[in-house]
Amino acid sequence: MSPIQNRHDFVFLFDIRNGNPNGDPDNGNMPRIDNDTQHGLVTDVALKRKIRNYVDLKHGGRPPHGIYMREKAVLNTIHAEAYTALGIKSDAKKLPKEEEGRRITRWMCDNFYDIRTFGAVMTTEVNAGQVRGPVQLSFSESVDPILPQEITITRSSVTNEKDASKERTMGRKYIVPYGLYRCHGFVSASLAGDATKGTGFSQEDLDLLFEALCNMFEHDRSAARMEMNAQKLVVFRHENALGNAPAQSLFRRVKTTLNPDVKVPRSIDDYTVSIDQNDLPAGVSMIFPCGL
Repeated sequence: MSPIQNRHDFVFLFDIRNGNPNGDPDNGNMPRIDNDTQHGLVTDVALKRKIRNYVDLKHGGRPPHGIYMREKAVLNTIHAEAYTALGIKSDAKKLPKEEEGRRITRWMCDNFYDIRTFGAVMTTEVNAGQVRGPVQLSFSESVDPILPQEITITRSSVTNEKDASKERTMGRKYIVPYGLYRCHGFVSASLAGDATKGTGFSQEDLDLLFEALCNMFEHDRSAARMEMNAQKLVVFRHENALGNAPAQSLFRRVKTTLNPDVKVPRSIDDYTVSIDQNDLPAGVSMIFPCGL
C-alpha cells in the first residue's frame, strides 16, 4: 500500500459513566484530573493502548499488522527477528551501516502497525533505529469539571488462611459518575513518507485507525470501564500533505455545549454537539467515520 498523501486532523469525543477512564498510579489510581480546573484527563498513551489492542484483536498480531508494544514483549528479541529475516549480523547497541540500517528500520515499519502509526524508539542493545510516527494524539480533557467519587467495596473471601476467620475485607475504588472527554488527533502525510523515507503509513492504516477509535471501547469492558463509549469522530481531510488550514481553526468548528436545562450532566444526551460545515477552507473536507 502507498503512504497517505493527505494531512488529516480530527476531534474524538468519548464518554464514561460510573467508571475510571484512566487511573493515576501516582495518586492511588484516582481518575486523572487537572488540579487547577478539575477537568478530567486521559493520556494519549491510554488511548494508544486501546488502539493497539483493537488492531491486535482484529488481525491476530500477523504482519503487516503486528503490534510492537505488547504486554511483556521483549523488544531486543523482536529487533533480532529483523536482523535474522534480512540476514544481517547484530552489533550490540550499534545500527549497521547506513543502507543495512535503513533496511532494518523499514522491516520494522512494514511488519508492525503501531510503529508505522505512532513511531518508536528502537535504539536498544539490538539497535533497530527510530522513527517518528505520523499519528499523534493529545491528552483528552473532559468538557466539564468532574468530581471523582471514592466507593467502598467489600469481598467475602480472604487471601491467606490465617485471615479465614474474618468475615470480609474492605477495599476502595474510584469512579467518575459521568464525563464527556475530547481528544484532538493529527495525521501527518509528510511523516508517513514514501517507500524509502517515513513509516509507510497507508490509507488502509488510516481507515483502520478510525475503525479502532470507533470500536475499541466495545472490546475493553472491565469493572472500571464498563460504560466507556465512543460518541463522535469528526475528521478534517486536507487535499495535500502540508494541509490547507491550521488545525486549531478547524477544531473550533466542533463545539460541545451543555443543554441549558441540565445542571449536572449524566449522559451524552445532556449535551448538544454542533459541527460547523459551512464555508470550510478551500481544500478541506469533513469525514464522519462514526457517531453521526
